[in-house]
Amino acid sequence: MARLPRLDLPGVAQHVIQRGNNRLPCFLDDADGRDFLIILREALAASGCALHAYALMETTFTCSSPRPRPVPSGE
Repeated sequence: MARLPRLDLPGVAQHVIQRGNNRLPCFLDDADGRDFLIILREALAASGCALHAYALMETTFTCSSPRPRPVPSGE
């Protein structure tokens, strides 16, 4: 059975999980994890998203991030 669509409301935090395939590591070493965090910081800055919390583990990355609120169009 297919999963139901995720509730996606502006300003409401989403719990995001990324796991390695077949429980393999997502990050090969500490430097790899640091590089990931640098790229994540750049992506957050470029998109205007916020990050409430994160956990970086060998086989999993998990975070809580709110969906940005729409910018008023000035109408």
